Amino acid sequence: MATSVRATSDGSPRSSRTDPSKSRKSGAPGPPGGWRAKAFRLDTKASPYAYIAPFFLCFAAFGLFPLIYTGWLSFHEVQLGTHATWVGFDNYTALWDNSFFWTALRNTFTLGVISTVPQLMMALGLAHLLNYQLRARGFFRVAILAPYATSIAAATLVFIQLFNPDYGMINQFLGHVGAGHVQWNSSKWPAQIAISAIVTWRWTGYNALIYLAAMQAVPADLYEAAALDGASRWRQFVSVTIPSIRPTIFFTIIVSTIGATQLFGEPLMFGGSVGVSGGTDHQYQTLSLYMYDKGWQIGELGQASAVAWVMLLILLLIGAVQLLVLRNNRRKLGS
Repeated sequence: MATSVRATSDGSPRSSRTDPSKSRKSGAPGPPGGWRAKAFRLDTKASPYAYIAPFFLCFAAFGLFPLIYTGWLSFHEVQLGTHATWVGFDNYTALWDNSFFWTALRNTFTLGVISTVPQLMMALGLAHLLNYQLRARGFFRVAILAPYATSIAAATLVFIQLFNPDYGMINQFLGHVGAGHVQWNSSKWPAQIAISAIVTWRWTGYNALIYLAAMQAVPADLYEAAALDGASRWRQFVSVTIPSIRPTIFFTIIVSTIGATQLFGEPLMFGGSVGVSGGTDHQYQTLSLYMYDKGWQIGELGQASAVAWVMLLILLLIGAVQLLVLRNNRRKLGS
């Protein structure tokens, strides 16, 4: 719409009011009640929904429908290629009495702890180092993200060679320092440590970059004030950096917990031919592997669906606990 005011030939200012016909020709909405105004209002209201509609359609097709259908299957006895039969909560009570389910649940918990805790602590340390003025800082920031870009198959194959009990580099190193020969595949804790090493190697750089982005948002005045008070680098890290990025730390804990609960590819490939069962004695079978074994190896889709819903309930429970802890901390800080 033209809004400029120009002087006429006699010196009086020209009116800034524009001709409605010219305004309509330029594409502006017409007067109230016109079809152009109605189209403009419809476009203003409907366009946002049209833009986000593809996401919700994809979510409904590939997220919401499988979730609801899996919940329906969990109350039925279903074999591959057969009709579903209503059994109520029998699939859930069968899981409660199944020792393999509890073994998979314990393995998921232990693998999650020994892979998530070192991973996040090393990510914090790396981010703290990268937050300083270092030479080739950009190269290091890209380099720590390289493991995340590596596929699970490639990373697991490399670690299988490293942890091979016969000719692996890890056992050779342990032999040089006088440690015993470790059976990384058949023993429970060595196998879980090897699998957690793969998970830690892949996700440490990713979490470090998230922490680094949060650290760069911390005001420099806080560090200058702490330095004037005589605080060392370690004291600044503990008293300034950690409290300032606490919401980011909680976010990474939640995301890492979800990833640990869904751990599937690393133990499957690490075990080779017995990877689906989590080793010869189920020593590293996670809930995801147990669900896959039930559904696609044994063919009991109803119990596999029950395992999937148990995993979802566990994640919701963990998320609720972490949310309560976060709110409690915010209440203590008075924010």
